[in-house]
Amino acid sequence: MKRLAALMLIAALAGCASTPTSQELSELQSHLSGFFTSRAQAQADKDFFNIELRIVPVWTTRSDGPWLYVEQAAADTPDKPYRQRVYRLEKKGDQYLSHIYEFKGDPLKQAGQWKQPVPLAALSPADLVLKDGCAVIMSRAANGSYSGATADKACPSVLRGAKYGSSKVTLDAQVLDSWDQGFAEDGRQVWGSTKGAYRFVKVSAKP
Repeated sequence: MKRLAALMLIAALAGCASTPTSQELSELQSHLSGFFTSRAQAQADKDFFNIELRIVPVWTTRSDGPWLYVEQAAADTPDKPYRQRVYRLEKKGDQYLSHIYEFKGDPLKQAGQWKQPVPLAALSPADLVLKDGCAVIMSRAANGSYSGATADKACPSVLRGAKYGSSKVTLDAQVLDSWDQGFAEDGRQVWGSTKGAYRFVKVSAKP
């Protein structure tokens, strides 16, 4: 009986140990979720476009998440997104990882999924392809903000002759700064902003 009680105590403590990680990932998920716009930045600087970004949780009953559907479009063509991704958040030690996935099929078939009561309900992770090497690795500051980037030269890209891509991110409850760039093998930048990060201000907590 004593042995059984000891095993039950160990199991209970192990269960408690996983709770803080879930809470911390919930905070990161909350920061990322919602409707964001770069309108103010575009109005102040003509080198930046007016972009709308919508991020919504998906597959909320899975234990290997949180998972998020991400849709990015020009403000004047919101129904024609030029980028669609799925993120999976993970905590490893003191680091927070956002793993990046693409759809196996035509992503435009999923355009507007953020409007649905249960987004991506007909799909699962089996319908996705991991962008290996492209995870954004973040650290959390004491004020609750997060910042990080992809590993150096680890994220492959072929867009406009690029060899690899780079993503740098900082975010808190109200603002998401994202700087995506592509570089040729000789280090020349071939796509992405040359002036700095796009600043997405959260308009609402829901897309």
